[in-house]
Amino acid sequence: MKLHRYWIGFSDRQLAHHEGLGYGVGVTAFSLDDAVRMLGQQVFKESPVPSIERIIEDVDVSSLDPNHVLPNIAPPVFYGVWYPSAFMKWDR
Repeated sequence: MKLHRYWIGFSDRQLAHHEGLGYGVGVTAFSLDDAVRMLGQQVFKESPVPSIERIIEDVDVSSLDPNHVLPNIAPPVFYGVWYPSAFMKWDR
């Protein structure tokens, strides 16, 4: 199976109180369902995954915010959450 880089944005703009989530979340996964499952397990552990407003499959990471997102991503070639990088599980 092929991995896909997803950029997922949420309709709830109040996510800014979570570190960096107002920009969106970057996830590399096998499918969109896999990516959303990962968000629930790693990012939104204490609450449901918010309503998703936009999804970019196979996102070109160079198109993301150069001032905040790009300096704070983990390598997007690995399976997992790469933005915000604090959610990347390095033990895989």
